[in-house]
Amino acid sequence: MSSTILQPAPAPCAPNGSERHPFLVALGERVRALRARRGLTRKAVALASDVSERHLANLEGGVGNASILVLLQVAQALQCPLAELLGDVTTASPEWLLLRELLENRDEATLRRARVAVGELLGTGGDNARRSSRIALIGLRGAGKSTLGRMLADALGFGFVELSRDIEQFAGCSIAEIQSLYGMNAYRRYERRALEEAIQIHAEAVIATPGGLVSEPATFNLLLAHCTTVWLRASPEDHMRRVRAQGDLRPMAASEEAMQDLKNILAGRAAFYSKAELHVDTSAQPLPETFELLARTVRQALQLG
Repeated sequence: MSSTILQPAPAPCAPNGSERHPFLVALGERVRALRARRGLTRKAVALASDVSERHLANLEGGVGNASILVLLQVAQALQCPLAELLGDVTTASPEWLLLRELLENRDEATLRRARVAVGELLGTGGDNARRSSRIALIGLRGAGKSTLGRMLADALGFGFVELSRDIEQFAGCSIAEIQSLYGMNAYRRYERRALEEAIQIHAEAVIATPGGLVSEPATFNLLLAHCTTVWLRASPEDHMRRVRAQGDLRPMAASEEAMQDLKNILAGRAAFYSKAELHVDTSAQPLPETFELLARTVRQALQLG
């Protein structure tokens, strides 16, 4: 989980007491959800985008710059998606547009089958779960990835990979320093490189992944294609308690809204974590029983004795 704290958006009012436009409300919700998924504060986004925190608060509250509505009206007049008007890559050619049309309004199960089929067609792999002996543990910090990961690796006789440590070795500095000195894009490049090397080196391993890895689609696709993925789930209360027990108070940072912040991050990432083939609730029972459940679930998935 990121060491930053999400700031709750105030409740801005529409100018002159007018109704907020539904498009601007939806846009604000998407901005807020993306920020939560990446575990970024509004201040961090403001600095990276050179946009004031107040403007971002208005945007998230559904009263952002209404000039976006002009573009929406033009797109509607041209009978095209707003993304096409803005030059989104998925509108760059007729084939992209036809693919978008085929996939639009499909349910999650259908989209998953399409994603796997495309991965296999392109040779990048589909979902390799139940076949790969690389076990990747995903979830927020405090879910038990390091503790349970080491125990599982020992039980299976596999190597254990703490991906965060590999990232720091590649960069030659801590993750906090990578992010502060070089930015999130540089961190994501190191993260992708560390995962690629772990996959290349280890045919059998238990890999504990950073909580935010799922926020980068290309890296998450790589993980899904080459690892048996397990989502270690926990209640927000357990996430907070475990991280504090480790002596790391950075995610909480004395914020009165700490629990809500954590819930926002979990809500923003849960749909991605749920793509894991296997799910284990680490809050439902004590550690020994949780480990037994995890080991049994993985052994059954890999058909190990």
